[in-house]
Amino acid sequence: MTAERTSSLNTISLKNASILVVDDEEGMRHFITKVLEPHCKRVMQAASAKEAGALMDIHHFDLLMVDNLMPEQTGLDWLSEQRKLGLFADAIMMTAYADVETAVLALRTGVADFLIKPFRASQVVNAIASVLDKKYLRRDNDLLRYALAAETQQNNPRLLGTSVAIAGVSDLLKKLAGVKTPVLFTGESGTGKEIAARTLHAMSDRRAKPFVAVNCATLGAENGADQLFGKLGPTGEVQEGLMQLADGGVLFLDEVAELPDPIQAMLLRVLEDYKMRPISAARDVALDLRFMFATNMDLEQAVANGKFRRDLFHRMNIVGVKMPPLRERREDIFELASMFMNQFSVDVGRQPLRLDDETLLHLTRHNWPGNVRELRNMIERSVILGAFPPEFQGGGQADGAVAAESLDLVVQRHILTTLDRCNGNRAETARRLGVSRKTIDRKMMEWGDDVLSPKT
Repeated sequence: MTAERTSSLNTISLKNASILVVDDEEGMRHFITKVLEPHCKRVMQAASAKEAGALMDIHHFDLLMVDNLMPEQTGLDWLSEQRKLGLFADAIMMTAYADVETAVLALRTGVADFLIKPFRASQVVNAIASVLDKKYLRRDNDLLRYALAAETQQNNPRLLGTSVAIAGVSDLLKKLAGVKTPVLFTGESGTGKEIAARTLHAMSDRRAKPFVAVNCATLGAENGADQLFGKLGPTGEVQEGLMQLADGGVLFLDEVAELPDPIQAMLLRVLEDYKMRPISAARDVALDLRFMFATNMDLEQAVANGKFRRDLFHRMNIVGVKMPPLRERREDIFELASMFMNQFSVDVGRQPLRLDDETLLHLTRHNWPGNVRELRNMIERSVILGAFPPEFQGGGQADGAVAAESLDLVVQRHILTTLDRCNGNRAETARRLGVSRKTIDRKMMEWGDDVLSPKT
């Protein structure tokens, strides 16, 4: 592989990187800046340790390039101080005098790599790309371990359906895709709030960055803050929190009403200026995050009852997305049931069950108090056992797309679900559908007694 090809591959990891160059030599700072600016998101310079510290109080940096021999103090001493204050960025040490003692001290200080002066432009690019690649790999490994522990891995989740209710949600998500504004997803349990959040993430320009889902009910008052904000150990060792692991992407806080009071106060500060302070650290860390929240509780009522901070609620609730219950989007049941059937038949190695017109009618007329999650669980259980529960079993002639799209069967399901909502009142059903009572009576006679009442 040519040097040009290697350089081209390495610059991929640099395009979103923010670099701080710390060197008292103006010529060296300008050289490194000129080399990196075409590849990086941001490159800033500091002529001294003091100037670098001031910049770090304001900006977030992914990596520092630090000269070791500077007038006020050595780069290693300064990095050691910064680690104790809460420096989470990686560092590359530049020096013209490399020896074993300096190398050992650098490793203890957490220096990721050395560059021996003088060096070439390609060495700068390759060294930074290598360090950032390792940083992102560590982050990905941490995220994977977290996802596996929390069992939040999903098979390409996406928002399905063509109903008016879900189309309204999809339209709203499209409007929100291009902005960083926090979003609050509300709705009953099992309506797909996390799926909608992941769909929004996939629509945005952050799609290649992490989506970190956190169940707030699992965050204890004692260690929950450490998990979210990270922690600085007594000797300067760094434990990154979920906010840092989600850098550049999305932090999704599910069941946000369950957040402990101390964490609510800390989260409010983060939402105000997008900076957070790891536990035991003395310096704030700037965040590049989009926050998404979800709850099945009435947060306004929780605020009124003193169980949730009013100021935090208003920070979160800039834009709300209310997820409709499955009973309000019955037209989507066939598509959802088909997806779950195909998914679980592959997962458990069983033949998919037949979704005929009678089964689809029973599914459509069921009230689904557990919403999409209840439908999903029922399909999984049915595939494992090889049959639907008795209340959903059918023996219809049509199945698949024919059962779902046949005009006569669509009309039947629409009339009968409306009749169910009207508690069997045919006159009210006719009024809601804009047809005559005689039309409803004629259809009932045509379909027969077997379909007049739902099985559940």
